[in-house]
Amino acid sequence: MFEGLDMSKMSEMIGQIQEKAQEMQEQAKNVEFTAKAGGGLVEMTANGAGEVTDLNIDDSLMEDKESLQILLISAMNDVTKMIEDNKKSQAMGMMGGMNPFGS
Repeated sequence: MFEGLDMSKMSEMIGQIQEKAQEMQEQAKNVEFTAKAGGGLVEMTANGAGEVTDLNIDDSLMEDKESLQILLISAMNDVTKMIEDNKKSQAMGMMGGMNPFGS
């Protein structure tokens, strides 16, 4: 079943994948995603590592706790989805072209 598989190449490839994953983690901190909720009443920015870097809340929401909570949850969910989609896209791109079964 594994007759054509070169284990030394497999080990080398795993090392390359680990290096690329580390690079991607570092680069993710430089990518920003911004989600808006309530027509821009709440705006949240996070980096690709999932760290919230900025949050803007319109003054009109300061008296409406329930609406503020709903819009914050919405913005957080949206920015989290953007980050996850980006991670999946990067992982698929990283795996592209790698063939563990030789040339």
